[in-house]
Amino acid sequence: MNLSFEVLQVLDAIDRTGTFASAAETLHKVPSSLTYLVQKLELDLGVKLFDRSGRRSVLTHAGRVVVEEGRRLLEAAEDLECKAKRIQHGWESDLHVAVDEIIPFDLLWDHVGTFYKLKLDTRLHLSKEVLGGSWDALLTRRADLVVGAAGDPPLIPNLVAKSIGSLRHVFVVAPDHPLASMPGPLTLDIVARHRVVAIGDTSRKLAPRTIAIAANQEVMTVPTLEAKLAAQIRGLAAGTIPECLAAEPLARGELVQKEVLGMRDITHFYLAWRGDETGKALRWWVEQLGRPDLIDEVVQQRMLHG
Repeated sequence: MNLSFEVLQVLDAIDRTGTFASAAETLHKVPSSLTYLVQKLELDLGVKLFDRSGRRSVLTHAGRVVVEEGRRLLEAAEDLECKAKRIQHGWESDLHVAVDEIIPFDLLWDHVGTFYKLKLDTRLHLSKEVLGGSWDALLTRRADLVVGAAGDPPLIPNLVAKSIGSLRHVFVVAPDHPLASMPGPLTLDIVARHRVVAIGDTSRKLAPRTIAIAANQEVMTVPTLEAKLAAQIRGLAAGTIPECLAAEPLARGELVQKEVLGMRDITHFYLAWRGDETGKALRWWVEQLGRPDLIDEVVQQRMLHG
């Protein structure tokens, strides 16, 4: 290859300073060495880079193209060096963060903005997971960090799981649903005779998780919490929903809460990652989100947005 970063730096300096002599002074070289490098490049490329017919050497059109494109190469090389140094010092080139369906993205945007202000060139990848899908994302390494993983942590090598709080779920149905008029408390057997709505678990290798669903119960699967709530308000199915989401529909009379004997009503949530792969970017996010009251903020966000 005839082009080198050295000669590109020489061309850039000549263009910026205006003369070979000034460029040589800037680069701490003798002018003759710059003249040799430029003339050798012209000979190797078979292209005239400078018009020397006047008192000063002026870039030809071809020379201007080489200088402009060369600057892009020099900038890219500098960026690459910086990135390599950051990686060497522990900053990841990519960070994959999986966010459970319960966590609204509005909770993260301020942190995302602050992270980008650090100018680390770490590419951030955000994705959504549901139920066991968050744990599965760690197991299959499609995520470096999961936010809001629900339920008991599975057996994953080097797993670190930090509690970020818990949510209460309530069992609710539409006022015209058959279960609404039944005297309570209901039993699990009675509930199992009616269709339930659930969010589809995004697990790929781990067994899918469900909340309050019997083995042979008819299930309608939807993609989001909002769709689940809408299906229950329309009387299409019964099911549990986070209390913070059910509060307004209950107050408006769109839903009726029923007590169900033996049904678990508390879900614990975690911030989780693999302890053997903790770069500085991941640790930064853990510091921002690893709070035992993070789910309390989730409740506030969910209630704020209805």
